[in-house]
Order: sequence, then structure tokens, then C-alpha cells
Amino acid sequence: MHEPTSMQKKHLRGLAHSIKPVVFIGQKGATQAVIKSVNEALDIHELIKIRFIDHKEKAVKQELTGEVCRQTASVLAGLVGHVAIVYRRHRDPEKRRITLPAG
Repeated sequence: MHEPTSMQKKHLRGLAHSIKPVVFIGQKGATQAVIKSVNEALDIHELIKIRFIDHKEKAVKQELTGEVCRQTASVLAGLVGHVAIVYRRHRDPEKRRITLPAG
């Protein structure tokens, strides 16, 4: 997936404001179970929030989010506090819920 522009990421962060985290990452980090959960959630919602439970350092959260994004072919729209906003466009055009602004 191509990297969204800063304007598109801002749009995604705005859409994510009202949603609740659907995946939680604990002290074990980005395990295969977490990756599977993220994949399933992205297939359903396209845009999800991931909450970090045990990780307080920003660098660790960025590293874990990067690993999740690489393994799920998704992009990071934002990292705010202990929550990462992750987006992956649905493969099936019929099931796409989110339209990114041109940019």
C-alpha cells in the first residue's frame, strides 16, 4: 500500500476519533496472535485503533507499531499517547468504507 499524504493521515485520524481500540498489545509485544487480530480487524473495519497496555516509551511503541504495519501491509495514520491508528484499504472495492481525499 502506498503511504498516505499528511492530509490523508489527518483525515484518517479524524475518522478514528470516535472509534474504540479493538486490539491491545501487552508486554509480549507484537505476537502472532496480535498480528492475526490486527489483520482480522483491518479486514472488517479498514481503520482501527491499537492500545498499548504495558509499553510507556514512545520509541518502543513506534517500533512495535512499525512491526505490526509491516506484517499486516498497513500504514500508521497516527500515534497519540498509548494508541496507534492503523489503516489498510480493503482489497475488495465493494467492501471499502473509507474514501481518502485526493492529495
